[in-house]
Amino acid sequence: MIAVQVAMWSFNFIIGKVGLRYWSPLTLASFRVVLAALIMLPLYGAHRLWFRIRPGANARGAGLRGSRRDIAVFFQLGVLGVAINQICFTVGLNYTTVGHSAVIIGTGPISILLMAWALGLEALTTKKALGMALAFAGVVVLAAEHGLSLHSGTLAGDLITLAGSLAFALYTVLGKRVAEAYDSVSMNAYNFLIGAAIVLPLAARQAAALWRAGGWSAVAWQGWAALFYMAAGASVLAYLIYFWVLRYMTATRLGTFAYLQPVLTTLMGIGLLGERVTSNLLLGGGLVLTGVFLIAWGPREERREVEAGA
Repeated sequence: MIAVQVAMWSFNFIIGKVGLRYWSPLTLASFRVVLAALIMLPLYGAHRLWFRIRPGANARGAGLRGSRRDIAVFFQLGVLGVAINQICFTVGLNYTTVGHSAVIIGTGPISILLMAWALGLEALTTKKALGMALAFAGVVVLAAEHGLSLHSGTLAGDLITLAGSLAFALYTVLGKRVAEAYDSVSMNAYNFLIGAAIVLPLAARQAAALWRAGGWSAVAWQGWAALFYMAAGASVLAYLIYFWVLRYMTATRLGTFAYLQPVLTTLMGIGLLGERVTSNLLLGGGLVLTGVFLIAWGPREERREVEAGA
């Protein structure tokens, strides 16, 4: 299931580039969030109905409890993982390359580790600190490819993408607090509804502007297909898998699988979009992957995690 989720998110970089040929960044991002919420509504309704007609089924987490703590967490998740993350991903992708975006998002495990350490959930070892330093150096190499200037070709997009990656890292750590008490369908329904409510004014504004410009009919089927994939595939299905796995795996361990995305996405970008392989991309990507590898793979840390029953 993790392999399916990683593949869907990796392909989402390519699909996002295709969608940006037909939609403006804010239009594509806001429409994606709202459409994903609309898809989640009937899924959640069918999910609730299933537990009602199956009295013997395990209905744990099938409905939202009145806990203020849970409601506050879901609000934070909707803001961070849906509204901020998905808008930053799309807007950032418009101003940077597929390879840069994938490598920057590949640093997500580092952010998750730091946040988990700050909350006392995981130890910060020398090996992991070295890994973070290498990965950060890789991001600097990527940003320096066109000069360290806010007016460079990709730096603005890189920074926006990094902001979305940080939001998703916090989303993962906070999500662990409720992942064991709520099923994945319920969690994602609440998160996407909150995210869509926040993004809805922007989506309405973009829709009105598109209507006045007569641009609805100008969007080719490829643009609609890209929007549907980003909403139904990369948002709904991939997020359902992500939170289902999060119930049985620590946030840091699940986050480390993101290191596969830069490799898969860069290969897709070169093969499908004709993007160039630059020395900065190879060096920066290599540093990032080496750093994440040091963080993700540690037999001693893994044994401690198992012994602790994490």
